[in-house]
Amino acid sequence: MKMQRLYSLTRKAIDDFKMIEPGDKIAVGISGGKDSLTLLYAMSGLRRFYPVPFELIAIAVNIGYEEFDLTQIRKLSEELNVKFHEVKTQIKDIVFDIRNESNPCSLCSKMRKGAFNDAAKSFGCNKAAYAHHRDDVIETALMSLIYEGHFYCFAPVTYLDRMDITLIRPMIYIDEADVKGFQNLYKLPVIKNPCPADGNTRREYVKMLVKQLEHENPGFRNNIFHAVTNGILPSWVPGQITE
Repeated sequence: MKMQRLYSLTRKAIDDFKMIEPGDKIAVGISGGKDSLTLLYAMSGLRRFYPVPFELIAIAVNIGYEEFDLTQIRKLSEELNVKFHEVKTQIKDIVFDIRNESNPCSLCSKMRKGAFNDAAKSFGCNKAAYAHHRDDVIETALMSLIYEGHFYCFAPVTYLDRMDITLIRPMIYIDEADVKGFQNLYKLPVIKNPCPADGNTRREYVKMLVKQLEHENPGFRNNIFHAVTNGILPSWVPGQITE
């Protein structure tokens, strides 16, 4: 995927769901992976020519791994003229050592999001951008059916009233395959996830299941995505903000 296509698909999502308003200050969540770095490129590029003015910062939450070296990502952020902030936490110690969680991903995710949102508010942001892409939409919807017995997916725009911050997901129209192509083309400084649970989760299982079902039933991915976007879920009606 080339830069122009990245801008085009990101802008379409932003326009369809009215993600940006004049004067917004948006925090981009940086995990160190290909998705968040692609989002950083997209938002920093759109900032130059998007008709609605907005500010941008980048925030990375370090859950406590010493090998989580953000040097190259900090450099990239500076090259893109985006202020970069690292938030250091002890989430790893709490989840793995103190709590000794058998299913660490859920608690870790909640704590990381909490630390990120707190940081975003402390830097004066009213919005936060997450790097969920089209495949995340498909996998989340399928996971809700398999594990929860109902049809659900996160919303493109979500207002968190307790935090008084709005979450936006500008990459929902972009396939993961395109993100991988962008990573290779622009040589993104991706950091390997040091978490011992990485690659051994329910989401990873569902990701492989989607690949199998798409191979056996061509068009499966599109059908799931269209099921999410066809109006069954009120939060996916363009322009609507949900809590």
